[in-house]
Amino acid sequence: MTVIDTEDYRPSADEPFMNERQLDYFRKKLQAWKDDILEQGKMTIGNMKDATLHAPDAVDRASSETDHALELRTRDRQRKLISKIDSAMRRIDEGEYGYCTETGEPIALERLEARPTATLSLEAQERHERREKVHRDD
Repeated sequence: MTVIDTEDYRPSADEPFMNERQLDYFRKKLQAWKDDILEQGKMTIGNMKDATLHAPDAVDRASSETDHALELRTRDRQRKLISKIDSAMRRIDEGEYGYCTETGEPIALERLEARPTATLSLEAQERHERREKVHRDD
């Protein structure tokens, strides 16, 4: 695969959808996001170990445990996000990235820029959320 410089590049509707440059841009964006999450996870583990060791009394330890529980929930959400990132990168490799899994239509570049793991177009996502709301209200 040809490596393309994407440092100053932003995908544009004026170019062919999901061309090599756009795919490379989103692959790098996804990989950087994943790397950042993994780095934060390493720092969290180190901070949790240090905080527990330095808690001088029971109240401080209890507060530290509450913080740890919150941090672990955050890490769990990020683990799920990494799975979505990996899935998006697989879709890039398989030539399916950027297309709605429900309609097959292209997902707007603005949506992919804001949410690179998106699998549904905005319209399909809205339909999905309306159906979900109807089922919740039952």
